[in-house]
Amino acid sequence: MELEVRHLRALCAIADTGSLHRAARQLGVAQPSLSTQLRRIEQELGGALFVRARTGCRPTPLGRLVLSRARPLVAELRALVTEARAAAVGGKGLRIGSTASRALAGWLRRLRRHAQEPTLHMDVSPNVLLRMVAEGQLDVAFVHEVEGCPLRIPESLRIRVLVEREPQFVSLPADHPAAAKAVVHLSDLAHDRWMIDPSVDGEWDAVRRILRDAGIDPPVLHGDYHTAANLVAIGEVVTVVQPTSPSRPETAVRRLYGDPLGVRLLLAARTETELEGVYPALAEAYDEVARQAPAYREWLESAGTTPPVPALP
Repeated sequence: MELEVRHLRALCAIADTGSLHRAARQLGVAQPSLSTQLRRIEQELGGALFVRARTGCRPTPLGRLVLSRARPLVAELRALVTEARAAAVGGKGLRIGSTASRALAGWLRRLRRHAQEPTLHMDVSPNVLLRMVAEGQLDVAFVHEVEGCPLRIPESLRIRVLVEREPQFVSLPADHPAAAKAVVHLSDLAHDRWMIDPSVDGEWDAVRRILRDAGIDPPVLHGDYHTAANLVAIGEVVTVVQPTSPSRPETAVRRLYGDPLGVRLLLAARTETELEGVYPALAEAYDEVARQAPAYREWLESAGTTPPVPALP
């Protein structure tokens, strides 16, 4: 059997997902078919590439060697195909992926001001966006990594940290007794219903952890950000929010005592040049929304820190 690009792509998928089942789903093939393909690849290369265990698949030393050569080849071929297709239809704009952030509007506005015409792809899953960048479907991705739940960052990507630790705040009804406080204890919310979006990588695990550590076990509902915001406004739930989130007449955004939950904000691209081209505009946009959020601005001042604000070239 002669190795082909599809074989290398399969190896990368198995390594990235850590599971034959998840890799098969990502590749759109049946798991038995992928298992057979892996055995044939291993026979061709003369040794086992992965250790199979109940907890998943991890590369052997031979597997790590093969992956170190396979990843750049797969990434380059995908980039070649993507760029060729774009050139065939007259070029492409800057393709940005992002999880939800109030900094997005200002970032896109600044990029357009500097003669870049971005397109935007939104997804609640940072891991999906990172994979899309690695595969050449996006140029850059702005994502968050929930504390204690590391992202699966493809080895081919370059990363720039925008904020090392952004504390997460809580949104609660404006007439909630705890809304009168500048800083809310989790115990103040022990008898409230919480709403969490379980499709956001790591969020459910992290919130469950901080509730458990606080010794409380409130009822938890599952729903997306928009549903949560609407239910907070009518007094039905409380929810974790980004510190840049604005208060509304019906809601209050407050800091959590001890800042028990944080996220790291990351910008990812395939090259340092791509990062350099978009990072300054993102940093300025983030600084803008951070200063517009009173509770977060107060937190930054009390912590003696400021958002990143590099000058645009």
